[in-house]
Amino acid sequence: METTVKITIDNITKEKADAIRAALEPDNVDFPSGLSFEIENLDNALVFNFHSTGNMKTLTATIDEVLAHVSMALRVMG
Repeated sequence: METTVKITIDNITKEKADAIRAALEPDNVDFPSGLSFEIENLDNALVFNFHSTGNMKTLTATIDEVLAHVSMALRVMG
């Protein structure tokens, strides 16, 4: 099964988007086989693209973890 998930955070400043990207980069290594993750800055949006050819539970757990990190980073930045 092949799955693609795109999550967009709108109305985010470039500074916050850059900080979130920097915070997530160390986690963007050693992904499970069949799973990939990209982050894009588009205008005033931060876009997360997940692609999986493997287990759906692994994909959802990864998305949950990334969003938890994003939520914490946004709370810290205020």
